[in-house]
Formats: sequence, structure tokens, C-alpha cells
Amino acid sequence: MSANPSYPLFDPSDPVFRAHEGGKLGVHATQPLRDRADLSLVYTPGVADVCTAIAADPTLAAAYTSRANTVAVVTDGTAVLGLGDIGPLAALPVMEGKAVLFKHFGGVDAVPVCLETGSVDELVEAIVRIAPTYGGINLEDISAPRCFEIEKRLQERLDIPVFHDDQHGTAIVTLAGLMNAATVVGRELSSLRVVVSGAGAAGVAVTRLLARAGVTDIVVCDSRGVLSTSRSDLGGAPHKRRLAATTNPRGVVGGLSDALMGADVYIGVSGGQVPEADIARMAPDAIIFALANPTPEVPIEVAHRYAAVVATGRSDHPNQINNVLAFPGVFRGALDSGAAQVTEAMKLAAASAIAGLVASPTADEIVPSVFQEGVADAVAQAVANLT
Repeated sequence: MSANPSYPLFDPSDPVFRAHEGGKLGVHATQPLRDRADLSLVYTPGVADVCTAIAADPTLAAAYTSRANTVAVVTDGTAVLGLGDIGPLAALPVMEGKAVLFKHFGGVDAVPVCLETGSVDELVEAIVRIAPTYGGINLEDISAPRCFEIEKRLQERLDIPVFHDDQHGTAIVTLAGLMNAATVVGRELSSLRVVVSGAGAAGVAVTRLLARAGVTDIVVCDSRGVLSTSRSDLGGAPHKRRLAATTNPRGVVGGLSDALMGADVYIGVSGGQVPEADIARMAPDAIIFALANPTPEVPIEVAHRYAAVVATGRSDHPNQINNVLAFPGVFRGALDSGAAQVTEAMKLAAASAIAGLVASPTADEIVPSVFQEGVADAVAQAVANLT
């Protein structure tokens, strides 16, 4: 196989492509199939007895099918990583990877479901129709603001957990990191002035969860500046209007530079670059979470110049804010406890569980490693305790 000239970086001999060759998932049987006796048990005629029992009592599906441990990882490919709208087929490698993480860290079987994009109504209807196969729905890489309405409608129509990881996984791990970062600098969450750069899926969820955790001074910025009730250009974005009405208690106006004046915390979930001069306006002992990956919004060397604690989305630097710390355990706990939804209290509990796994937070350790033993178990237990 030769390199594809339309994509110069495509090289079949590259370890990245070799790791993905043939896909990253397979199917395995949990029961033996050695002879006719086994066949009669796992398939016909024995399977008919199980089908009839479930038809009479649907709750039996949890014990006699794989549904109770299976999650659909659903996308339409409209907001994939930092790549944008690349479509469902190109999104499949990411969804496969997500399924691998589910299994490795949480013991949850996950199935990629890549749908052709469409209206909110069409996507909701498609997901509702496939839902009987699954014990939970993990929404992934669906563009904002559609993702908010899709999640809301699915939660209303389904009796299984629906969790948009780009929103809530990011928010949970960000809150966990901020809890410990505040400890490092000797501050309470309620005393922090926080700037969230980005009003998309992650920015909305981070802002809401921080507020529920007790942060009272949050200023949110989009590409045009600070969200405030004085903005006249938010008419087509209900989620931004809601943020403008519930944040920015000091009435800050202007751009990101204005928001950062005296700020204690910068949380970047938007991409782009923040000028060093703007970062220099932050308060002493600042906390910088520059989470765009692979290129943080604040260059790492600049962030360390002005901040006491720095976190990124990268795995090659300390303090990686990685959703894998959250979603395997959240679903493990929800599935094990039979939860019908993932509540706000569960998200707060998950964040506290993650933060608590760092016994003595330092500037270089505010969240556990994704490979630390027991992370998913701790999150699962915290979630299950609230069911």
C-alpha cells in the first residue's frame, strides 16, 4: 500500500497507522460453542425460552443479555477532536478508541455508532430507535449548540443514562483539578475569580458545574468577548444567553483581555492563542488550565511564567485534564446501580472522588494519572452511592 498523495502524512508504516490497522475492536463470545449441546443453549432452541421470558418481563434483559454492560458511543462526526466536521466515517477511529478506553478502564463494553448527520429531530429519533440494545448512551463529538438539545431530549425520552462526554466529562475532571489547584495556592473555590474561554459544549458544562461546586465569580468569553446581558448579538444562541444571565456578577465588558484583569483562574476550552500580555494581567499565584490539544491556548512556558499551577490536555506534561479519568467510572457506577440518568449530584461526587485520589496535591500533581489504579472504581462507587 502506497502513501495517499492527497494526505501527505499518510504512511502505512507509521506506528500510528499500524496501531489502527484493521480497527481497534473485535467481538468475543462469553459462552463456549463446542458442540451441538452448546449450540442448543446459546442459540436455537434454548434461546427462545429466554426471549419469551424477556417478552413477559423486560427487566430480565438486564440479567440475560449484554445490555446491562453495553454503552453506545454515538456521534455524527460534526465536532471531532480539534478536527471539526469531518463526518461519521472519519470519526470512527475516535469512537473505536473511546470504546477501548471504556473497556480498559471501566470494564464497560462500548460500541461505536456513527450516524449520518441531520436535524436534531432526526438524530434524536435515530438514537431512541437503537436504544433498546444499550444500557447507556455516550454522546461524542456532536457540534454545539445541537448537542445540548439532543442530550436534553434523549434524557426525557430514555430510561437509561445519557451522557455527553465532551460536556460533562470535561467539566468533572476540570472541577477535580481546580479543587486541588485551589488547595495548592491556599484558596477556597468560592473565593476564586474564574475566566472560562469558550462558550461551546465544554465551556457551558464547565461553567455550570463550577457554579454548582460553589464558584461564584465566573466570566465566560466567546470569540467576540465577554458574555454579558449587554451583548446584543446573542439572540441566536440560547445557551449563551443563559450563561450571560447567570455569570459575570461584576458586569465585566470587553474582550478576554479585560476578563483576565485580576483573574485567579483561566480555563481555556476554545483553542486559539492568548497573548502573553493578557496572561500577565492575571492575579499573583494564578491557575491556568489551557486545555486545547495538542496546542494549548497559552504556551506552556508562558503559563509557567505567570501561574502557580498549570494544567493542559496533553499527556507529555504534568496535570493532564483527561476525560478518561471520569467517563469509564461514571458509566460503571451508573450501570451497576441501575441509574436511569447521570445527575448533577453524581457529577459533583465524581469530581470529588477524582480529586481525593491525590493525597497531597502539588503544583505538578492536581489530578491522578489516567493509569493510577482505582480511579474508575472510586468514581463508580461515588456515582453508585447516589442512586
